[in-house]
Amino acid sequence: MLASRAIVKSASRAPSSCLAFAGTPSAVKAAKAIVSVRTVTTASPQTDRDTITRLLYSIGTKREVERYLRIFSSSSHPSSPAKFAVIKIGGAVLDQLDELALSLSFLYRVGLYPVVIHGAGPQLNEIIEREGVIPDYIDGIRITDARTLQIARRVFLEENLRLVSALEKLGTRARPITSGVFTADYLDQEKYGLVGKITKVDKRPLEASIRAGALPILTSLAESADGQILNVNADIAAGELAKELEPLKIVYLNDKGGLFHGVTGEKLDVINLDEEYNNLMKEPWVKYGVKLKLREIKELLDHLPRSSSVAIIKADSLQKELFTDSGAGTLIRRGYKLFKHSSIEAVGADRLRQVIHDRDPDVLSGEKSVATALSELRETPYTIYGDEPFDVVAIVSHPEGEVPIMTKLLASRSGILNSVVDNVFRSIKKDHRKLFWTAKADDENRGWHFERADGSFTRAGRSLFWYGIQDVKEVEAAVKVFEEKGRIERSYLPVGPSVHPHRSAAAGAPGAKRSYSTSARKPWSLGMGIGASRGYATAAPAPVSALPSTEPKKVALIGARGFTGQALISLVDSHPHLSLSHVSSRQLAGYGLQGYSKSAVTYSDLSPADVERMETDGEVDAWIMALPNGVCKPFVDAVDRGAEKSTGSKKSVVIDLGADYRFEKSWTYGLPELYGRDSVAASTRISNPGCYATSSQLLIAPLLSYLHPAAIPTVFGISGYSGAGTISGQNDPDGRPTTVAKVTGESLGGGIRAYSLTDHIHEREAGAHLSDILPSSSATSGGPSKVQIGFIPHIAPWFSGILSTVSVPLRQPISAKEVKNLFEEKYGNEKLIKVLEKGVPELKDVEGNQGWVVGGFQVHSSGERVVLVGGLDNLLKGAATQCLQNLNLALGYDEYAGIPLK
Repeated sequence: MLASRAIVKSASRAPSSCLAFAGTPSAVKAAKAIVSVRTVTTASPQTDRDTITRLLYSIGTKREVERYLRIFSSSSHPSSPAKFAVIKIGGAVLDQLDELALSLSFLYRVGLYPVVIHGAGPQLNEIIEREGVIPDYIDGIRITDARTLQIARRVFLEENLRLVSALEKLGTRARPITSGVFTADYLDQEKYGLVGKITKVDKRPLEASIRAGALPILTSLAESADGQILNVNADIAAGELAKELEPLKIVYLNDKGGLFHGVTGEKLDVINLDEEYNNLMKEPWVKYGVKLKLREIKELLDHLPRSSSVAIIKADSLQKELFTDSGAGTLIRRGYKLFKHSSIEAVGADRLRQVIHDRDPDVLSGEKSVATALSELRETPYTIYGDEPFDVVAIVSHPEGEVPIMTKLLASRSGILNSVVDNVFRSIKKDHRKLFWTAKADDENRGWHFERADGSFTRAGRSLFWYGIQDVKEVEAAVKVFEEKGRIERSYLPVGPSVHPHRSAAAGAPGAKRSYSTSARKPWSLGMGIGASRGYATAAPAPVSALPSTEPKKVALIGARGFTGQALISLVDSHPHLSLSHVSSRQLAGYGLQGYSKSAVTYSDLSPADVERMETDGEVDAWIMALPNGVCKPFVDAVDRGAEKSTGSKKSVVIDLGADYRFEKSWTYGLPELYGRDSVAASTRISNPGCYATSSQLLIAPLLSYLHPAAIPTVFGISGYSGAGTISGQNDPDGRPTTVAKVTGESLGGGIRAYSLTDHIHEREAGAHLSDILPSSSATSGGPSKVQIGFIPHIAPWFSGILSTVSVPLRQPISAKEVKNLFEEKYGNEKLIKVLEKGVPELKDVEGNQGWVVGGFQVHSSGERVVLVGGLDNLLKGAATQCLQNLNLALGYDEYAGIPLK
């Protein structure tokens, strides 16, 4: 029933590494150990990462550490490398320089590059008081005159250099950035003096630092338009920085290590703002600085994706906060509000139908249809529980006088990792003192069910769970009624003994999980029944089909040299179950694969004969063809020949990123949002759509019923120059061949260049496939009999990202609001599609983004022509991300496994 990975922390530990510590393990001790190792060895970066990853197991389980490393590592893209974290360091923490530097160095060793910004308030106060200047504040803001600013600038530069030097001493590259990032106006010159209000953040120096392999270390000084240096509060500067970068984590390091309850004095573990903010702000103990801090954090998170969260911790707890479920300080996230309704209509029939279609294991296995599932639901009184975005939906059947049964618990991956499933279950438990439910015996989340049950037993591959009943005879009586009235489908009588195989393990797991509310952490108790875990707010949201496969599988990539191949390598590196076994490139044969950390892989130059032999021997589970158009067929034919010779039961999956098979009816066209998931999941030959064609089809599909029969839609497309492909560059000093863009931004002279003005292949591709979903009544009701589009592509001087503007003639008037509604109805539940509330998509919305964005809904004054804009990253949703979606579906994985989502 619970459709995602288990969330119960295992008590088992990874094998201990060769380094051991006396006493209680800690991240700081581990950091010291890794630094000492580096002083006596010349370990490679990969060895360094592997060693420190094992050291992280001393503060959390292997699964926790590896999951968070995967999430954080996949958060950034070469075009947006600063998406991991913004870390704000309080001035008091700078006095703990050794521990601070070790914590930051620890992140650097595992390939994570936070943007670090620091204050220096205590240091500044000490110096200005020594020099006879008395600090003065209004509304908590330091009054800054010319002398104070002169001292402040000197102190900021000195503290910045101290931190950079401490990091460099540990072998961690760091770059001091003391100007050029923040532009500001005077906050109120007459009142506060030389204090700034940030108006612009230039992230380019930060991204350049990270691309060069150095941690960016910032001060919070800003400059006005005319060059005047202005003092800015470091907390405010960190917030403005986060709004620009949209990182997964915003971390405030202070000497207290969190927020504390004003009455009990206990630390607050988690604050879910959507659920708790209003009541929390009314608490009499929430006042002054705490109230201001909460208000500022809420305002910040309201500007950021829901995947972002704020943590307030001590410097020596940074690793525990980032890499464990239990955390270390106070975690603040937006969260979601819960609902419960007693009718399908109150929930929304379409939304519920979609959740059942996508997650219900009985529907996915073909045992039931969605209609049957909904019909069965209406047979008894019921309540539907869930959260607003439907990451978790639970249904409880409760006929009067009978024990309730939870008939469905359908959770997305986001619902599991963010603990929404626990919060929903708690809501159920408040309403029902007794409850039964079932799950398949091989459910990968079996431990979750055992932890929340007072008893259970298994019959014929299915387990029955319950809570609130201690007497076996009472259980038997309840089950007998269930069977007589058809409320459960399998015979469970006689009842066997209750067992809890996971309980003892979980009870001994290191680091009890966090509670949900703002109350201080309670000790884990089996008697609590449902101990709500903290979960993790930065996990990339992604829906999960019920019981997705977790079987490790191997993939071979042919044509790994280009930009798309590189993007795929990065995605597979972050995939929880896939690994690259072969990468083929004629020019790079013999060289080691870069940008892949799971194992050492060497480029080969596979021939069709090699491919045929590998397929016969079953060496790989999937092939990705990232080859130029017209080159793919010999390799596909080789796979087919090998499959015929193979004794295996299933052919390998082949995905072609080129255009060779996009018009072949025997191949499945892989655009899941338009043409369905089932066909992709059942296919072993999948053609990946073109980048422009993807955006064009998504733009036009919701309007198919409104197309004019005598005038065709026209798409004006602009793509970054990576879309023009690659050529061989000059060899590296070690002789390694390099790949460079065929067209560069410089060669475009700052402008755009049109090409293939007619008959571009994506024009024909989009029209052909949209015709397949054109309503059958279109021609007879005054519409076209097939879809044709006009397409004019252009290349632009940015690296990646496509913006497409479509003008669609309509056969009947329609309003802009109605157009927007069509898109929301079509794509409202799609995790990789964002419909903007206002404005048009810009390059910043698509570059490095895994999905597709649409907006700018405008209708001509005649009401007969609609214009709108869509965008995607041509290397991601236009190629690599879409390929991974299709591959996940075909291999039985969660559709979004390995895809970092906002």
